[in-house]
Amino acid sequence: MSIKVGDKAPDFTLVSLTSEGPQLVTLSDLIGKSNIILLFVPMAFTGGCTAEFCEISNGISEYTALDATVLGISGDNPFAQDAWAKKEGITLTLLSDYEHKVTEAYGVAYDQFLPAKNLIMGGVSKRSAFVIDKAGVVQYAEVLDVPSDMPNFDAVKATLRSL
Repeated sequence: MSIKVGDKAPDFTLVSLTSEGPQLVTLSDLIGKSNIILLFVPMAFTGGCTAEFCEISNGISEYTALDATVLGISGDNPFAQDAWAKKEGITLTLLSDYEHKVTEAYGVAYDQFLPAKNLIMGGVSKRSAFVIDKAGVVQYAEVLDVPSDMPNFDAVKATLRSL
């Protein structure tokens, strides 16, 4: 069952690869500093995930103006995420959920990813968007079952404007 509006956001610590090397990012360290947008995507280097994160990167100032920090999460290792970000110009912070623990905690894991194409990789993140306020409470939650569908970023922005 996925996290719903009104739930306290589950805390986590994940790895992000920065120019200074691997860094740990802990959600509870960010709570209270700004609103947070968590964007889960299935996999790096895929068309939909690249399009989503490039669009967000190109409009990051709009989210910053709404007092939001955007974090992208996938099950890829941080070195693959870094190569993807450099290749595609993705500038938002990417977090590696390599063991899929955060994906499970937020209830956004596929049991079988694209079973019709015989891709039965369990634990892959469903494309999802969560807005977490400065108190650590989820104010927006959208979990998509179809990997090519995109979150409603107009609704994400409207939620941020209301905080």
